[in-house]
Amino acid sequence: MMYKKVDGETVKSLEAISGKDFVFYDEENLQLYSKDYTENLSFCPEVIVKPVSSAEISEILKLANEKSIPVVPRGGGTGLSGGALPLYGGICISMERFNRILDIDEENFQATVEPGVITQIFQEKCEELRLYYPPDPASRGSSFLGGNLAECSGGPRAVKYGVTKDYVLGLEVVLPTGEIINTGAKVLKNVSGYNLTQLLIGSEGTLGIITKIFFKLIPLPKFKKVILVAFHSVEDCARTVSRIFRSGITPSALELMERSAIKAAENQLGKKFPNTDAEAQLLIEVDGNYEDTLDKDIESIAGTVTENGAYDIILAEDNQKMNELWALRRCIGEAVKSISEYKEEDTVVPRARIPELIKGVKSISEKYGITTICYGHAGDGNVHVNILKDKMNEEQWTENLDTAIREIFVHTVSLGGTISGEHGIGYSQKAYLPLALSENELTLMKNIKKTLDPNNIMNPGKIFID
Repeated sequence: MMYKKVDGETVKSLEAISGKDFVFYDEENLQLYSKDYTENLSFCPEVIVKPVSSAEISEILKLANEKSIPVVPRGGGTGLSGGALPLYGGICISMERFNRILDIDEENFQATVEPGVITQIFQEKCEELRLYYPPDPASRGSSFLGGNLAECSGGPRAVKYGVTKDYVLGLEVVLPTGEIINTGAKVLKNVSGYNLTQLLIGSEGTLGIITKIFFKLIPLPKFKKVILVAFHSVEDCARTVSRIFRSGITPSALELMERSAIKAAENQLGKKFPNTDAEAQLLIEVDGNYEDTLDKDIESIAGTVTENGAYDIILAEDNQKMNELWALRRCIGEAVKSISEYKEEDTVVPRARIPELIKGVKSISEKYGITTICYGHAGDGNVHVNILKDKMNEEQWTENLDTAIREIFVHTVSLGGTISGEHGIGYSQKAYLPLALSENELTLMKNIKKTLDPNNIMNPGKIFID
């Protein structure tokens, strides 16, 4: 589709809708909003608008449809698949002024928030009231809740508590054509018509702009404990994951880190961690309301990991020690990316097949002479595979990268997995989506997109190959 450029008349219309102080088209801002956390990608919008109400967004989208101008919604800009990049220029709608926690209902364990609220701020506000919002992406200190919904974020605690979609009761959404709708309801059971809420969650800003979120909350667990478990081999470490669950215990987090990932974190933080020469380690957290029960869980887990090759177990019971171990895990993503040019993949398989996944990744890496570092949410089978240029020359990197990624994804799918667990498809992964989905499935999804966005102005160029 041919899109029209943003002209002076359009800028004046946007200023009339949201005010001159909230419309930007200077070079500094355009460059700032041309990137997210995806590797080495930059696409400039032609204008940035910062609305404050669903009514303003509705008017902006009606204007965009009338003039055939593409629109890209943007949250905190922490995405890892290029989902917020304005590939065709157009209007960037920044949601940063939608930053209010409107209500936390302690009696019904519910909350009403706007999508520009930072995830960690919302979590901490809930915790002050002894309530818990578990989805816990690595970017929680800067990511927006709306972006978490757009990608259906998970994080370490998804293994026990589920992902973002499991906590959304309903939404207020502005559709691409400008209509404002409400989906779902503030109830725990609801089968009144199609589940539009779940259709929109994970749709990566291609089907509408979320302007209000109705969350379900749960009671905050009173206690938690963390152990760090060292293994002589990645295979033993990965194999132990499913054995822990088979012992009857569901940890609140179960993270796998291979040695090179931990070494990168050490360099990033400038401090040493225990057993950093171990080939791989598991970071395991348990939580609950009774400390003696957690002690028994830790004892059982310790027995299981020892039987499966662990050679050292470090227990952290106080907040300082637990925070230190979590700091190690949380900084790995940035630490690995600082090594060299990289490409991050977000594979997910049934957790019992993690050993096969990692073995296959390493075999493919060796075949093409590339460096891979694996870490991630082993408890739910979600392993982040970072592919590094490292010492490869530009010609080798260019020649081998795409082929290696395709083989990694084919291997992942062959194990009953898929190509993205929580980072989304966006722009950077769309060429690989046909490896995971059939033509019929893709056609159905494209038809849904066309129904809701007939002029294809909402975040075009994402998820599907044009």
